[in-house]
Amino acid sequence: MSKIWFITGTSRGFGRNFTEAALGRGDKVAATARDTGSLADLVARYGDAILPLALDVTDKDAVATAVTAAHERFGRLDVVVNNAGYGLFGMVEEITEQQLRDQIETNLFGAFFVTQAVLPILRGQGSGHIIQISTIGGIGAFPSLGGYHASKWALEGLTESLSQEVAGLGIKVTLVEPGGFATDWAGSSAVHATPDPAYQPIRDAMAARAGGASYGDPTAAGPALLQIVDAENPPLRVLFGSQPTQIVKHLYAQRLQTWADWEPVSHAAQG
Repeated sequence: MSKIWFITGTSRGFGRNFTEAALGRGDKVAATARDTGSLADLVARYGDAILPLALDVTDKDAVATAVTAAHERFGRLDVVVNNAGYGLFGMVEEITEQQLRDQIETNLFGAFFVTQAVLPILRGQGSGHIIQISTIGGIGAFPSLGGYHASKWALEGLTESLSQEVAGLGIKVTLVEPGGFATDWAGSSAVHATPDPAYQPIRDAMAARAGGASYGDPTAAGPALLQIVDAENPPLRVLFGSQPTQIVKHLYAQRLQTWADWEPVSHAAQG
């Protein structure tokens, strides 16, 4: 049986790829975007199988209205993908309070609003799958992305708790943690703080390392997500791309070693 999707941030990038993958195999999608004009070609191609919805995920009331409209149109919701978000670039000293608040409003509260709005529907059905699009930056952290990491680490914690709360209600939860992909995430959709010359050496070093980096093909992400939503027992966490599969091995080995090295102090702190 075909699935009914609710996907945020579908105008481009992963959201667009997920929408096309779902529609391409005969599923139906409530696709949200700030500008639904970006979805005109999909409407022309798939007709009533797609429901374009104008939505700013930071508007809680608008989120509730969009979820209700999707449910009324299709009768149920099977897969909910919280994809809307953007990157904030700047060292911790450089980013402004407002930039950080805006980042968290979109990346964390946007997903929170959608999740809260769909949960009564999914509980009533006794089924459903919530997909949170996180990042390798929800597990590790890198210079110049502190604000972005703050939003995604918060999303990871919120989602892990959620997965335990709804496990007995027939609702599945998955965090998708992509590495670098050839999307517009670091392009026109990003926000950049005013640079401080004091941190230029760090930026130069990062640029040098990034010069040889390879990026994943975002069109492959859609079919990969289909495998996740079709799985009988989907994972709580899944990495997208080969790059993060290598990063996490070193990251967790380093953390485990540090905790082991300082274990005597840990026990001493107990008193």
